[in-house]
Amino acid sequence: MKRWIPFLKTAPVVAVVRLSGMISGSGRGTLNDAVLEPVLEKAFSKGKPAAVALEINSPGGSPVQSSLIGARIRRLAAEKEVPVYAFVEDVAASGGYWLAAAADEIYADESSVVGSIGVISASFGVDELISRHGIERRVYTAGKSKSMLDPFRPENPEDVARLKTLLEDIHTNFKDHITARRGDKLPEDQDLFTGEIWLARRATELGLIDGVGHLKPTMQERFGEKVKFRRYGIKRPFLSRFGVRIMDDALNTIEERSAFAQFGL
Repeated sequence: MKRWIPFLKTAPVVAVVRLSGMISGSGRGTLNDAVLEPVLEKAFSKGKPAAVALEINSPGGSPVQSSLIGARIRRLAAEKEVPVYAFVEDVAASGGYWLAAAADEIYADESSVVGSIGVISASFGVDELISRHGIERRVYTAGKSKSMLDPFRPENPEDVARLKTLLEDIHTNFKDHITARRGDKLPEDQDLFTGEIWLARRATELGLIDGVGHLKPTMQERFGEKVKFRRYGIKRPFLSRFGVRIMDDALNTIEERSAFAQFGL
């Protein structure tokens, strides 16, 4: 009833969006632009929030999906004129930090891991293994680079050179994003784009985040003790709510745990 009385002031509302897990264009339970589109649209639009707070706990993943999600956050923030705050939990590394940098301000716990501004490509080579077992690989292509980095063939220096060029180009995109979002806060005499990681206090000194802080007290300090929180998140698939997982979910879980393990988590 109070909301319909114009002269009674209502408490400000902060929309909270949880961004937790691997960033990937495929796989259920992962973060990607298609899944997050309705979540972010609702968070920025419903009830004219005073701010949108992002709870981030991600070791990274797809650079394309990271870019798409980050760009969507910035578009909505500009369109709705709503400030965005990021709060890092265990980790915001690589693509996870890309998402955090889409916010106007970034805060983290003292033990949060931040950074890893780099690009990686990892695979296996099994050409010697299949050769020892008398297995012959037969591949026919139109276009000399079509079978680039085939793990069943000896590594080709030209393929490696092409891959490194691609990685450097993606790394440049990553650096441009961080510089655009945090440039005036970063030191000019230190290279922060080496893939290194830091804990929150050191990350604050380097300008990668704005300080040590948690969501509720920081938002109360900014918008008052009576601020309310409205949460939005990705809905889990129906079967997984009852503990039923198919193979795709299991593989995604293994990959995600492996990614978090890089940071001791």
